Amino acid sequence: MQNIKKPFLYALAAALYIVGIVFVINALTQVVPGKTIIIPIIMLSLFVLSAAVMGFLFLSEPFYLYMENKKQEAVVFFAKTVGIFACFAALFVVLLLLL
Repeated sequence: MQNIKKPFLYALAAALYIVGIVFVINALTQVVPGKTIIIPIIMLSLFVLSAAVMGFLFLSEPFYLYMENKKQEAVVFFAKTVGIFACFAALFVVLLLLL
């Protein structure tokens, strides 16, 4: 069985990043009650930042493995990371239904 620790940590980092962003957005909506032109700018900037962070978390290690000519390991690493992240997403859905 191949080591699952690193894919788990990458998926956990992605999940924690999302939780952190949600907490920040929730706090900001209480501080800034009015809608201004800056809110769409912030949201689009956050979308681009999130795409970059998720791209790094999901693709950096598989890309490194691929460049080291370890193509099978790269695919397996990526699949494990996405699979573990899918489990975190399912956990969030379960928490939503229970709370």
